[in-house]
Amino acid sequence: MTYDRLVCANCAAPVSEGRCRVCRAHLARMQQEGGPLGGLSPAALLALVALLVAAVALLVHQTA
Repeated sequence: MTYDRLVCANCAAPVSEGRCRVCRAHLARMQQEGGPLGGLSPAALLALVALLVAAVALLVHQTA
């Protein structure tokens, strides 16, 4: 799930809008915990893994 789909239990608005103090605190925490790959969508992560697998397979094929 991406961050823009989360709904705040306090104000029932999307957390990405940061309408209340609970939303803003959660946004700040998510941005700190995100890390280098935290902002990528699941489809982008899957594409990155597929690219990595293809590169490894190509290297194995060339050395054999």
